[in-house]
Amino acid sequence: MPATRVGAVIWDMDGVIADTAPLHFAAWQEVFGERGRDFTMEEFRHGFGLRNDAIIARFLGDGIAPEERDAISSEKERGFRRRLGSKIKPLPGVVELMRSLAGRGFKMSLASSAPRENIQLLVEALGIGGFLQVVVSGDEVSQGKPSPDTFLMAAEKLGVGPQRCIVIEDAVAGVEAAKRAGMKCLAVTNTHPKESLAAADLVVDTLSGIDAITLERLIGLGG
Repeated sequence: MPATRVGAVIWDMDGVIADTAPLHFAAWQEVFGERGRDFTMEEFRHGFGLRNDAIIARFLGDGIAPEERDAISSEKERGFRRRLGSKIKPLPGVVELMRSLAGRGFKMSLASSAPRENIQLLVEALGIGGFLQVVVSGDEVSQGKPSPDTFLMAAEKLGVGPQRCIVIEDAVAGVEAAKRAGMKCLAVTNTHPKESLAAADLVVDTLSGIDAITLERLIGLGG
């Protein structure tokens, strides 16, 4: 594929590559419960896809001290990693699509609001590191989703313009970030209903059956 025709796929992690939501929810419940606060599934869903600082501010208010915010975030992520274990599996169609994209010359990045330690642990557990040229974590950008910063950094590191990038997302904030970055977006309804993801260019219930040719057409590479 000529350099001018190279496309890139930027993968979100949680809820796209693996079903990590129950592990995150349990970790949030634990850390807030230790502080005498109940954390409901509805509150969790409203914050899914956001960076920790945004979730904590939503739940505890903007007046929380930075030191306490950072402590809560660190405790929560340790709790998540403790729960991850080795039994986590990729969601349907993920590995097959990655293999198809690699075969068609697509560059690939994982760009997540999660800290790098979480990303590395999950990538190793799923055995998908060989497909990824770039990883961008939430602590590398000043603003998390719905800011486009995470996806723009991934595109820059891949050396592919935003107009040649497709973001695969499952969260409303992630879809908004992709569109603000000037990228196409494929949304999968793993954690949110189709109606709430309608701003994406293509919405599917599963990545099974989606291949590189589908994504080439989405960014105008198909002949």
